[in-house]
Amino acid sequence: MNVLIAALLGLVQGLTEFLPVSSSGHLILMQRIFGIEEGALFFDTMLHIGTLVAVVAVFWRELWALVKKPLQKRVYMLALSSVVTAAIYFLLEDFFTGAFEGTFLGFGFVLTAAILFASEKIAKKGHAVERMKVPDALAVGLMQGVAILPGVSRSGSTIAGARVFGLSKEEAAQYSFLLSIPVILGAAGLQLPDAIRTGPGDASWLCVAVGALVAAASGYFAIRWMLRLIVRKGFAGFALYTLILGLAVLGDQYVAHIFF
Repeated sequence: MNVLIAALLGLVQGLTEFLPVSSSGHLILMQRIFGIEEGALFFDTMLHIGTLVAVVAVFWRELWALVKKPLQKRVYMLALSSVVTAAIYFLLEDFFTGAFEGTFLGFGFVLTAAILFASEKIAKKGHAVERMKVPDALAVGLMQGVAILPGVSRSGSTIAGARVFGLSKEEAAQYSFLLSIPVILGAAGLQLPDAIRTGPGDASWLCVAVGALVAAASGYFAIRWMLRLIVRKGFAGFALYTLILGLAVLGDQYVAHIFF
């Protein structure tokens, strides 16, 4: 791996983590295209830490408000959603591992498209998190659990779910991005022991640093852009993109076998 590829992977991770197109799916695609295997786990973990920095940089005021008033409803709802996601992961860990090692990626992109298209049709008139109910938080956590699958967008699934269950566009996006913090922390924490054991592999420490910094910077701008975009436009464009990408991946997985 050279610095240019590291920067490209960081850019892809930072953008797709917060756009409704699946960061895990795009990272798998890029690693397949560039033939990156050795040290991929370590590099992937550092990219996730970069995106975590991006979320904190954008929402530090909101996070500080949650710290100052930890008993507010938003904290409870975020905690409930996170617990559901964690439970799904630990109960179905072997299933998710098999999905990453198998040929689910193309289906995952198509599923993302279906979720985004559906949310455009059935989203309710929005309200604030303060009116959110326990079943709503549990449902969003369930959607986030489904998004552990490769090719299924975490941000797309959670924003779509939050909108369907009543949050306004702005509140749904903010809820999704805040919800990413415990998820990224958890994922990085689970990967860290194996990542340290395997080390950076064929990626130099410079490549790791560049990738993480680019992921943080691109993630920051992706969040800012997404917060504005979701107010003005819907998910139709992203849904069409993930549908086309999913069909292309399926074609390669089952017919062409160029990258899979």
